[in-house]
Amino acid sequence: MIDRYHLRYFLSVIDTGNFSRAAAACNVSQPTLSVGIAKLETALGHPLFNRTNRRVALTDAGARLVSHARTIEATFAAAEREVVGTPTQQTLRLGVLATTPRRWIEDFLREHRSRGAGSQIEIVEGKERDLRERLARGRIDVALMLLRDGDDYASQRLFTEGYSLALGTAHPLAGRDVIRAEELGNDPMIVRRHCELLPETSRFFTTRGVRPVFASRTTSDDKALSYVRAGLGVTVMPDCFSEPDIVRAHLDGFDFTRDIGLVFAPHADPNELAQSPTITALVAAVHPDETR
Repeated sequence: MIDRYHLRYFLSVIDTGNFSRAAAACNVSQPTLSVGIAKLETALGHPLFNRTNRRVALTDAGARLVSHARTIEATFAAAEREVVGTPTQQTLRLGVLATTPRRWIEDFLREHRSRGAGSQIEIVEGKERDLRERLARGRIDVALMLLRDGDDYASQRLFTEGYSLALGTAHPLAGRDVIRAEELGNDPMIVRRHCELLPETSRFFTTRGVRPVFASRTTSDDKALSYVRAGLGVTVMPDCFSEPDIVRAHLDGFDFTRDIGLVFAPHADPNELAQSPTITALVAAVHPDETR
């Protein structure tokens, strides 16, 4: 028989990343938690985790159990709230791709508050790989991120955008709509280290004989824009980034695009979630920038 605490231990290992932190989160000793996980594995007849000295990963059986375990735990919690008369307060765990403008989330949170949407929000920021792993583990419910061909997850495309050059308004080429890579040979570059097109961007310049000096390497798009605005260098960014005293110009031949949308976790109901006040507020706030 599977007891509720077995599933709580199982989910806690997933959410915290290892057995010791999971035990602390459940207020039990690590041996107690390990015994509970072992009982669950025995009851199901399959190992749920691959354990090594460095990490804990779900087995195929564990991955299949995640969505069911979360549904069961959510049902238990809802039943408890109903019995004691506590209003249901759901939490939406939203993953946000690091290479998206901060104003999207600011606008979303204002819209969410103005609509009086009932759910709590937990925002998890990360790279594409991090968000996909969290979706697979059921650690987030939906992610605002890139869409890829052949995705196994349900998704909702919001828009497609390109990439362009970001320059300060005082840059000599700031008035141009199109700029060739060869014209940037003497310009320092700001490297956005978390950019999903970093290898492609590097090859684009090197194949054209351009090997710029790197004035900064940063994982913060806000800092990258500040550096560009101050004249430290130029950078390549998705078109959605727009700031005062920053101009955008097409980089001739750099024709990459990306699809931005919502990707739903396997345990989530895409139709129900897409119609929720929280997600409709998010969709209303996220849009390509048409003012640059």
